[in-house]
Amino acid sequence: MLVIGTLGEWFWWDRLWLPGNLTWADLKDEDGLVYARPSHLYITLPYALIFLMVRYLFERLIATPLAASLGITEKTRYRAEHNAVLEHHFTTKSKNPGQADIDGLCKKCSWSSRQVERWFRRRRNQDRPGVLKKFREASWRMIFYLSAFIGGIIALYDKPWFYSVPEVWSDYPKQSMLDSQYWYYTVEMSFYLSLVLRITFDVKRKDFKEQIIHHWATLTLLAFSWCGNYIRVGTLVLLIHDSSDILLESAKIFNYAKWFKTCNGIFVVFAAVFIVTRLIIFPFWIIHCTWVYPPLYYPPFFGYYFFNFMLVVLLMLHIFWAYLILRMVKMFLFGSLTKDERSDNEEDEEDGETSVTEDNDGHVKVTNGCRGGGGANHH
Repeated sequence: MLVIGTLGEWFWWDRLWLPGNLTWADLKDEDGLVYARPSHLYITLPYALIFLMVRYLFERLIATPLAASLGITEKTRYRAEHNAVLEHHFTTKSKNPGQADIDGLCKKCSWSSRQVERWFRRRRNQDRPGVLKKFREASWRMIFYLSAFIGGIIALYDKPWFYSVPEVWSDYPKQSMLDSQYWYYTVEMSFYLSLVLRITFDVKRKDFKEQIIHHWATLTLLAFSWCGNYIRVGTLVLLIHDSSDILLESAKIFNYAKWFKTCNGIFVVFAAVFIVTRLIIFPFWIIHCTWVYPPLYYPPFFGYYFFNFMLVVLLMLHIFWAYLILRMVKMFLFGSLTKDERSDNEEDEEDGETSVTEDNDGHVKVTNGCRGGGGANHH
C-alpha cells in the first residue's frame, strides 16, 4: 500500500500537470467556480456499457429493418468442409498458401490442387464480415457522430474560443468547467471507450493497428486534457474529428445500399472536409495554438509537452489516412480504381478471381463502371 501511495503522489505531482507555482489546492471549487476532477471520468465506464446496450438494440431494431428496406441482404456463402490438416495450416501458417504449400497439402489430404485452393477461398470468406454487419456498424457510428457534432456546435457556438482559438488560454488554468463541456466530454469518452471494448468484434480493417493506436491516443488525450484543464482545446479537437466522420460513415451506408452516385458525391465532400479539418485546421490552428501560445503565459512543463505530443500522434495518423484517401481520389478521377486500397474483397467460390462488386472490410469501395466512394476509416 505504501508503494501504491507513493506512486499515486508521484503521478499527481503538481509539476507534471500544472504550470508555474500552481498546485491542486489552487483549483478548489469556490466562488461559483467548478473545476474538472479525475473522479468525474469514472462515470465513462458505465456509460460505455450503456452505449454497448443501446448499440445492440439500435442495430437489431432500427439498422436491420432499414437494411432490409434498402434491399441489403447477405450473400450466400459456402462453408469450407472440415479438414484438420488444412485448418491447422490456415490458423498457424498461412491463409494464402503458395503453390509449394498447396502441392504439399494435396499429398497430405489426397485432394486435387483445385480442391485445396477452393477450400482456402471458402475458409477465408468465412472470416470476412457480411455486408449487413458492416451496414449496421456504419449506421450506428453515423448516428453517433452526427448527434455528437450537433451537440458540439450547440456547446461551442456562443464561446469566444470557437471563433478565436487563442481564447482557450484566457485565465488558464483557472477556467471553470461548464455543464456543456462536462457532458460533451463524457459522451465522447464513453463512446470511444465502447469502441475499444468492441474492437475485437467489430469489422477488422487492414489498418487495425492504426485504429487501436487512434482509439487509445484519443482516450489518453481526452483524459489528460480533462485532468490538466485543457478542456477548451479538447472540445475543438472533438468537433473537428466528428465533422468528417459523419461523411465517411454516410458514404459507407450508401455504398452498401448500392446508391453509388450518392456515395460518389458524399465521398468527394468527405475527402475535401477531411483534408481541410485534419491537415489544415488541426495542425495550423489547433496545434499551433497549443504549441506557440502557452509559453507566453508560463514556462513549459511536462503537461505542455505531453499534450502536444499526443496531438502530433493524431496528426501522424491523419497524414497516413490522408495519403490513402488522396491515392484513391487520384485513381478515382483517372478511372483506374477497381477497389478500396485497403479492401479484403470476397473471393469467387469457383474460379478464384477476386470479386470487386462488394467491399468486405468495412470501407467504402470504388469500382469502374459503377463507382462507390473509396474511404479510409479514422477518428
